[in-house]
Amino acid sequence: MNYNNDYELSEYAQERQWDVSAAFPVLMRKVYVWMTLALVITGFTAYGVANSPGVLQAIYTNRILFWGLIIAEFALVIGVSAAINKLSLPVATLMFVAYSVINGALLSYIFLAYTSSSIATVFFITAGTFAAMAIVGYTTKTDLSSIGKYLLMALIGLIIATLVNVFFVKSTGLDLIISYAGVLIFVGLTAYDSQKIKQMLMQAPDAGEVAQKYALLGALSLYLDFINLFIYLLRIFGKRE
Repeated sequence: MNYNNDYELSEYAQERQWDVSAAFPVLMRKVYVWMTLALVITGFTAYGVANSPGVLQAIYTNRILFWGLIIAEFALVIGVSAAINKLSLPVATLMFVAYSVINGALLSYIFLAYTSSSIATVFFITAGTFAAMAIVGYTTKTDLSSIGKYLLMALIGLIIATLVNVFFVKSTGLDLIISYAGVLIFVGLTAYDSQKIKQMLMQAPDAGEVAQKYALLGALSLYLDFINLFIYLLRIFGKRE
């Protein structure tokens, strides 16, 4: 595009800035609406499965079904993240919803393992902590990208430590250490992801399907941060039945 003078260039730049600022709040709202809806779906699914003895027994006694659901979870997350540019928005949304349902089914055990009051208490603690860190990530002028790299490496170490403890060590002490480490890691990741999503969506020229797909991807990241933070906090503060 050619411009005859500096005035036209300045006018175009102002117009582009207006477009970005107009699209940005719309996209950010979509991020948190999708994330909230996914949490609601997960919560209702978990509660429903926990109160359906037949379904609950099928999930946790049938190894093929149990591991099939876990593999499906990984496949959906990887599929949405890796193929977001190739997927249509409705398909990506359906995959996100499917992940929320499967995750809810697998989390149904918490209603049997912990008291309802402690689940509610930890949920509100998680919501408050998540909101605080999301605000920090959104408002801070400090670049969190370098911290994010260390957090992602720490997350890999956390997963390895968890698997070793589950299958080999089976130590309650190590399990508690892992839980505290998990809280710290996902508190940091919440701030990091919030900043990353903000920076990504600020560059969107409009609120079209492409931008909405990236907003959906941001919602998935924050959803995962919230769910994992909730689980680790529940393992620390939850009261057993």
